Amino acid sequence: MKELIKQYETAKNKALQFMQKGQINNYFNALVEMNYYKKMITVSAN
Repeated sequence: MKELIKQYETAKNKALQFMQKGQINNYFNALVEMNYYKKMITVSAN
């Protein structure tokens, strides 16, 4: 569980960096990655 949260936070930081740099495609890919980890955290919490 801690590993999933760490991966989610890493993806979140990458998304913020891509957004600030204006790299739209990479930003959206990072958002998709964040969504995946968020779902995995929710599933493992139940």
